[in-house]
Amino acid sequence: MTDIAQAVEKAKVHDEKEADHHPYFRPRDAATLILVDRSGPIPKVLVGKRHDKVVFMPGKFVFPGGRVDKADYRVPCAAPITTELEANLAKGSPKTPASRAKSLAIAAIREACEETGLCLGRQAEGKVPKLEGPWKPFADAGLLPDPSGLFLIARAITPPGRVKRFDTRFFTADASAITHRVDGVIHADAELVELVWVELGSKPLADLHPMTRNVLNELDTRLASGPLRHDAPVPFFHFYGGKMQKDVLS
Repeated sequence: MTDIAQAVEKAKVHDEKEADHHPYFRPRDAATLILVDRSGPIPKVLVGKRHDKVVFMPGKFVFPGGRVDKADYRVPCAAPITTELEANLAKGSPKTPASRAKSLAIAAIREACEETGLCLGRQAEGKVPKLEGPWKPFADAGLLPDPSGLFLIARAITPPGRVKRFDTRFFTADASAITHRVDGVIHADAELVELVWVELGSKPLADLHPMTRNVLNELDTRLASGPLRHDAPVPFFHFYGGKMQKDVLS
């Protein structure tokens, strides 16, 4: 058995042991950002290793992300999300209003900056509004978050019975969209203890959570067909009758 096959088998065993007996929890809106570096012959994606003591997916390599905050919609942006991205986020049932679409895209940028120190922004025209908390690095650099380069890759809902459930929208953006880096974010006591750019198909990606691998396979397929496009089908992974279903958002 190859190293990658062994890693995949190990991931399956871990997933089978995931707690699935908790009471029903309503999924919370969340966003994940997959940053892609296409400067070399094989695309690379940015993954971080989660701390061993966190509740959700401890020790796993993940993409930066987290749940939407109430304040995400109110954050001023350098540019709006594209109409095509807004339309993709509105697909599915129930429909996602424009305000929620913006919140999801902004949450992806915020979580990426918080967890990796990599910020997607653009120089603000005129005086930068006062931004606090997770947005302070943007203000310090004279930036406002810029969601105009984001693409929606997939949507996935955690199955019932898990201790935490998320309705996650997976976004991607090119590494060239990174305009600011915050030092000291990755360390032994942080949520992400290691941060690496890895080639698609490499061993670290074989140990991803099964759902994360599904989303990455979708991204790999889309990258193989050329530049990312908003008109590509967007898969929706969810569970029905105890089994994972894959639909296309429409």
